Parts: sequence; structure tokens; C-alpha cells
Amino acid sequence: MDKSIIVCYLKYSLSISIIFFLSCGIQNDPLYDQELDYPSYKLSDTDLIISRKKYIDQLQGFWLGQSIANWTGLITEMDKVKPPFYTDEHWGGPDQKNIWGYFLSSQDTIIDFYLLEKGKAWPSDDDTDIEYMYQHLLDKNNVSILSPKQIREGWLNHIFSNETAPKGENYLWVSNETAYYLMLNGLTPPETSEPINNPNYSMIDAQLTTEIFGLLSPARDDIALKMAHLPIRTTAKNNAEWVSKFYVSMHSLASRANHALPIKDQLNWISKEARKVLPNNSYSAKMYDFIKNSYLNNPDKTNWEKTRDQIFQRYQLNNNDSYKYKNPFDSGINFAASLISLFYGEGDFKRTIQIGTLAGWDSDNPTATWGGLLGFILGKKEIENIFNNKNLSNTYWIHRTRKNFPDRTINENGEDTFELMAKRAILIIDRTVIEEMKGGVNLKENKWYIPIKK
Repeated sequence: MDKSIIVCYLKYSLSISIIFFLSCGIQNDPLYDQELDYPSYKLSDTDLIISRKKYIDQLQGFWLGQSIANWTGLITEMDKVKPPFYTDEHWGGPDQKNIWGYFLSSQDTIIDFYLLEKGKAWPSDDDTDIEYMYQHLLDKNNVSILSPKQIREGWLNHIFSNETAPKGENYLWVSNETAYYLMLNGLTPPETSEPINNPNYSMIDAQLTTEIFGLLSPARDDIALKMAHLPIRTTAKNNAEWVSKFYVSMHSLASRANHALPIKDQLNWISKEARKVLPNNSYSAKMYDFIKNSYLNNPDKTNWEKTRDQIFQRYQLNNNDSYKYKNPFDSGINFAASLISLFYGEGDFKRTIQIGTLAGWDSDNPTATWGGLLGFILGKKEIENIFNNKNLSNTYWIHRTRKNFPDRTINENGEDTFELMAKRAILIIDRTVIEEMKGGVNLKENKWYIPIKK
């Protein structure tokens, strides 16, 4: 055989081998979805490029920040729904009993940041466990958008009824509770949020269970809102629905903000853009405008209590802007409280959580929302720096409140870790970018190419 033919054959065989081993390397990578087709993609000069590697740290920051804020806010949950309210002077002092006459815990009776270190798992709560479930359902079903049937089956598989739950507690409240029993009776979303079926449709529930859809659609809040539509309409309609969309939009737009700006300025842009999802004639839009103006016109930007007291007078007592206060679980009053901590917190993680914890009403919900968003913007490493603690727990105990999830940490407390949760989310985002955004995933450079309409 001619030597040149032999050389060409060997070079060809070597090239095929290299391609094969590179392909196997990618396909064995945990950040490669074996059940997803990764098509070639031509990068456009208007595409937003996002690092998948950095996003893993940001998603871990979301779960860690949300957990810290959730459990800090729970210390004062339902303590104060009318004057005398907490003030800054109460931070670091003793917790007071809630409206039902007891403390959340006999141990956590000091109003301060709730931190857990390695060896202990962050307990799930309704501010995190439904989001965890939705991510799991997207992953399990290999979809970007859940169907009514998939949502119903997920709720019934992973949520206890009060009749079967340990100690008779299924950790659902108001609209979530109503929607669950409607599903038991055969209904599916969005029927489970229709006022004729669910009298609690205007409560806070969807605001604390759907923010994650914004993070699963980086920079494209139009796609995020499409993904979140049925999960939101599982329990909410009208203003409660629109406020939930506002939160989802903010979490998505966090990836599109100018990261060269201070976080305060990023949040101002994000919230201004998200305000567009609130119908101008809705009480939620008017609340947003009133509270932002109160903040901007307040010469003392440390005096958040002034705006909180105005909210109590304007909305709880006087029912302004067509808002009718029903109870401290309302979407409206808690949306108002959350905006106080958003604006006056000015992007400072600790300050935002402090204000949210002290503001009143259902205080763990606004804190969890902004703790998660700021945790995402900052990332896990920066949250550790803020608390000067590299030993914060990274594990999650989903089976405290929910059931039938895989135990991914056999030799540790809890059933999952924030890192594993983040990596699974990356694959969900791959699918969203390819199938919903018509963008691209560069596995070699570990990047997403997000088409942005200018």
C-alpha cells in the first residue's frame, strides 16, 4: 500500500478518535442533558452571552439567600399586623408572640439573622418547597412549560393532605390549601384559581412559589412569564396574579441589568421594567407608585418606618386605590410591605432583610423573595463574604414539608444540596434557551446565547 495512503488513513482514524472522545467527554459532563438535542447556533451581535459556570454560583446564592431570609423573617411572622409595629430598635432584641399568641420556636426568640452551618440542613418551608417541586417537575418531564395535568400530578404526589400528613400538618395555607383540595377533587389549573372555585385567589400564595421561573429564563421575562403562567394561576388571579408576575419578571431581568452599576441602580432598573406587567388601573400598580414616591420624597432614606405607617393608614385602614384589606395573608398588604424593604434596602442584603423582617404582616415572604433575588445577583460566595462565614450550610431538607423526592445526599442531613439543585437547573435552562428562546448553548465554552429584541 502507498505510504501516503497509510498516513492519510492514520490521520483520519486519529481525527475520528479525537472527535469521539471529545464527544464522550461532553456527554458524560453533568452539565450536558442526554435527553436534549443541542443544535448548532450562529451567534448574533444582539445576543446576550451568559456564563453557565457563573450562573451555578448565582443559583446557589439564590437558594442560600432565600433560606437565610426566609428563616430570619419567620421569627417575626404575623407578630405585627397593626400598631405598635416593630422598629429598627427591635433588631437584636426579643421576639414577641404572634397574633395567635405563641412564638414560632421556643429557641429562636431573638430578632436576628438565622444562619445554619455545615452539618445541618436548611429546612424547607412554603417559600422554597413549591419552587423546588416545580424545578423537579420540569426536570422530570423534560419540558420548559408544565401542563395542567403535570402540575396536578406533581402536587398530589409531593404534597401531603392534612389527613395523611405527619401530625396532621401539610404545610399549606390559604390559597395553596384550597387549590390542593380542588386538585384532589379533579380540578386542574387554572380552574383552581378561579374565584368561583377558590375564594382565596387574592391571597399571597403564588408570590412565594413562582419566582424561580424568572431564573429559569435568564434575561427573557417574556418567556419566564409564559413558563410561570399556569403555576401562578394554580392559586392566584387578578392582583395576586399580577404581583406574582412582577416578581417573576424581576428575577428574569436580573440577568439583563447592567452589572457594572451598583446593585441599587440595577434594582431600580429591574423594578421599573417589571412594573410594566402591572395594569395601570390595578391596586398593585398604584401601590407600587405610591410606595416608590414615598421613598423618593423621603429626605431620610433610613426612615422606612414612615412609609410602613403610611401603608397601614392608606391601605389597611382606609382601603385606598380600590384595595380592600381582608387579612394579613393578602397579596396586597404584603406586596406593599415587600416594596418597602426593596426600595429602602437599596440593594444591601442585610439591610433589606432587616427591614423586611421588621416591617410586619407575613414577614417571611417578602424577606424570602428579596433574599433570593439579591442572593442570585450576588452569588453564593458573596453571601458567605457578607456574613464572614465560609461554613454556611449548603444542604436542603425538602422532606420536612414535602414527600417523594430522591435522596441525593445519603450520608448527609437533608436530601439535596444547593450545588446539585443549581446544576440541574442549568439543564432546564438549556432546554428553555433552545426550545423557547431559539437561542444557543455553547457546551465547549460553557455559555448561553440569549436572543434579545432591541
